[in-house]
Amino acid sequence: MKTRTLILPALLVAALAASTFAQAPQGPGQDKGTSVSKVERKNRAPVSKEVLRVTLPKPVEATLDNGLTVMILEDHRFPTVNVQLNISGAGALYEPRDLPGLASMAASLLREGTKTRDSKQIAEEIDRLGATLNAGAGFGSAASSINASGLSDNLDAWMALFVDVLENPSFPADELEKLKQRQKAGLRQQRTQPGALANERFRRALFGDHPASVTMMTNASIDAMTPEKLAAWHHERYVPQNAILAIAGDVRAADLLPKLRKWLAGWAKTDGKEVVPPNAKPATAKRIYLVDRPNSVQTTITIGNIAIDRRDPDFIALTVMNKILGDGPAARLFIKLREEKGYTYGVYSDFVALKYPGPWSASGDYRTEVTEGAMTELLNEINRIRDEKVGAEELEQAQRAIVAGFALSLEQPTQLLSYAVLRKTYGFPDDYWETYPAKISAVTADEVQRVARKYLNPDAMQVVAVGDGSKIREILEKFGPLEVYDTEGKKFEAKPAGSN
Repeated sequence: MKTRTLILPALLVAALAASTFAQAPQGPGQDKGTSVSKVERKNRAPVSKEVLRVTLPKPVEATLDNGLTVMILEDHRFPTVNVQLNISGAGALYEPRDLPGLASMAASLLREGTKTRDSKQIAEEIDRLGATLNAGAGFGSAASSINASGLSDNLDAWMALFVDVLENPSFPADELEKLKQRQKAGLRQQRTQPGALANERFRRALFGDHPASVTMMTNASIDAMTPEKLAAWHHERYVPQNAILAIAGDVRAADLLPKLRKWLAGWAKTDGKEVVPPNAKPATAKRIYLVDRPNSVQTTITIGNIAIDRRDPDFIALTVMNKILGDGPAARLFIKLREEKGYTYGVYSDFVALKYPGPWSASGDYRTEVTEGAMTELLNEINRIRDEKVGAEELEQAQRAIVAGFALSLEQPTQLLSYAVLRKTYGFPDDYWETYPAKISAVTADEVQRVARKYLNPDAMQVVAVGDGSKIREILEKFGPLEVYDTEGKKFEAKPAGSN
């Protein structure tokens, strides 16, 4: 296969994807022709053994006088432009302990008023220009982001709005009050959702006092928000020296850079530096956490532990191991717990690797009456990938799936730009993404087993189950020491009323 630039031919992409997804995944016995799945998969496609080779276009990079890093990726196929501004140090990871949601609310209010425009004027101008403009700061993230898009022929107009929202937000009190009411309604809704409750307890179990443990606002923190606190956060945290401005689309870097220097001249550099909190330590002993949700008809189970950060050399091998175990409907967990056992509509695993080590986890919703079976099979599959080497065919299928997904993603200029931003953020070498397919393809069965044994220790797993405590408490106690919480996050010191 010849080296190609940017775009895979459609037939090649289709063949890669088809060969990945059309073949039945095999377990350790696949060399003997034993299929793990009981679902017949037809339409097998021929498989190429060659490693995908790519040459990604490199964005033009520059540093403005205020310290802002700019990356511009030209793509003149369509008359559109996409803008991503990532501001490290402005994410929820750095919020005061008593103000969870500060970063998110500050981001949400950016487009609700500036020194010269009110919320209605901003919304009308966005619509008139045919542009989009939004901002966010998720829990656990080290950064806030502002994203915009629009046509290239009126780029100057909608970028002026982007700059105004970035530099001059006014955090109007009336808009803040409206946002508070929406956030409180959202919080009430979150506390009815088993997935949100499971995530809250799981992150608390893993991260303890680390700021990554926080997944929700509180009524108290929402009430405590003021325009002054939001403005102070913006002034301190939205600083150019910690930011990357990435632009992809129908622009010419030579023309755009002088404009950016002019547009952003008022965004002043400060002495602020991002200081990532000390890493949390992985749990060393298994614990089971029950979130008692009376009358639930299913049990939501999340199991896992802290794994790696994004710079860890085990990232590639862990990606392949996770693909085999739980990343998608061809993975072992899905096949065992859905196709063979019929316990669930779906179960998946993933891992989060950021500037700090995040968790590997597996999650699914199960009928209450099969809670014990689901727990048993989850642990069995974790033990199996640790104890038995993956077979050659199953390993190759996982590697092809990862490479095919990567190949398909290269069709999107915004994704190419995101790859460049990630490379810049973590200081990876210039050829990181060009060598990514080869690195994935080079992972061995020994490496898969090594990382499984290193990061998936059943005796140290933290298990969260959200469900009807009167029906599942005694089942969960069979698997390890148990703590019980209500849906408000309060711990029960004794068995809750009505429990067996």
